Amino acid sequence: MRSFADLVHEAETADVTGWGFGWLAGRAVEERPPWSYVQLLARRFENARAALDLDTGGGEVIDEMPVLPPRLVVTESWPPNARAARERLSPRGVQVVETAATGRLPFDDGSFDLVTSRHPVAPNWSEIARVLHPGGHYFAQHVGPASAFELIEYFLGPLPVERRQRDPHHEADAAVHAGLAVTDLREARCRMEFYDVGAVVWILRKCPWWVPGFSVERYREQLVELDRRMRDGTPFVAHSTRHLIEARR
Repeated sequence: MRSFADLVHEAETADVTGWGFGWLAGRAVEERPPWSYVQLLARRFENARAALDLDTGGGEVIDEMPVLPPRLVVTESWPPNARAARERLSPRGVQVVETAATGRLPFDDGSFDLVTSRHPVAPNWSEIARVLHPGGHYFAQHVGPASAFELIEYFLGPLPVERRQRDPHHEADAAVHAGLAVTDLREARCRMEFYDVGAVVWILRKCPWWVPGFSVERYREQLVELDRRMRDGTPFVAHSTRHLIEARR
């Protein structure tokens, strides 16, 4: 294994825009949920006339779709991701709209028969219900409670309040309160393994909300200890949580 300095430098200078995770190939693995969100989404796109994808990242998931609805709009709040989404999706006729992370969506009432998202920042249920026309569907895969918290709490210490956030049943209740009928809710807990310290540095840059204010200098002591353990052949193990949710207006 290369030196701590080499691994960290490589991870600090690598690109982290978009929602692709190919950089981690051979350095980390994550078990997939038992459903296939991409395949299920592709089936829904085949029957949609006007669809909206929220928090699309760099458009990676949408670009996997073999067939797109006649009208497809995607939103993204982080400018580097929005630029990447435009470059990737505009040639396919997709409209990319840069929005605020929260607040009112810039679309008329009942504009879409399908609203989707893979790992939304925070679903705004009242806005989702508003832009769906009657009988339209919301279909998404959300990050669940305490996802990757073994890694997050390694750096930040115990987070008992935060561990209870993103509860799928609370989200389903909020959807119902907004006027939607939840028709499907599935949960999964998936094993993650990180094999070198560079993978940890990269993922914490990719997902900066995991450890706010993360820097190698600030957390050097913890990173050095992780590097020592990994060199002994022990991966760092965490667990992601996901839930699949579908609702109808």
